[in-house]
Amino acid sequence: MTGAGPSASRAAILAVEDLHVYYGEIHALKGVSFEVGRGEIVALLGPNGAGKTTTVKTISGLLAPRRGTVRFDGESLVGKPAHEIVYRGIAHVPEGRKIFNRLSVTENLEMGAYSRGDGGIRRDVDRVFELFPRLKERRAQVAGTLSGGEQQMLAIGRALMATPRLLLLDEPSMGLAPVLVEQIFTTIADINNRQGTTIVLVEQNAAMALAIAHRGYVLETGAVALHGRAAELAENPEVRRAYLGE
Repeated sequence: MTGAGPSASRAAILAVEDLHVYYGEIHALKGVSFEVGRGEIVALLGPNGAGKTTTVKTISGLLAPRRGTVRFDGESLVGKPAHEIVYRGIAHVPEGRKIFNRLSVTENLEMGAYSRGDGGIRRDVDRVFELFPRLKERRAQVAGTLSGGEQQMLAIGRALMATPRLLLLDEPSMGLAPVLVEQIFTTIADINNRQGTTIVLVEQNAAMALAIAHRGYVLETGAVALHGRAAELAENPEVRRAYLGE
């Protein structure tokens, strides 16, 4: 395990190399590089301000890098608009959920399928309801009246409606009760195991993230400080002291 350079155990579906991103004069990402193998869950860990959210926003086209490359299935995403990146097979569940508050649960899910032209939308709505039975119970309810946990389930379900090959999850456990956190992480692992969806997981709950991830990268002040297999990171004294409360 080293402090720089990508390392993937499977053929990479996502390759980020030497990414530099600025907010005005603030240098937010300082040469971030990592790879995600096809079918992996890769966790991005680190404190607030480390650059985790900036990284996934850049991958999904919401931010433009000043330097560096993002390749998905060998093709560059740099300069591509966010909606085109969705069409290419990447779905982003943003921090704070960002659901459509005035639409129903079902309407939110249908909005997630806007990029599709096939006839399988109803089938996939039912599949989301299988993953999240609570959403099925509330399928006609206005989304803004759901609990925080239910809104997080809806945000993930909406992203899955785009049938992504890569799912970007930004802080899915934020603000949730422990019992709901466990449920959300169990479902994330299920999405990866049963559907084969590759996942980049941004998370401050390092223990939960490393429990389901294959590998992880620790970001500090806009750069990769550590990377390795999830089990190795979970046993690393620096990680345990800084992120696992030991």
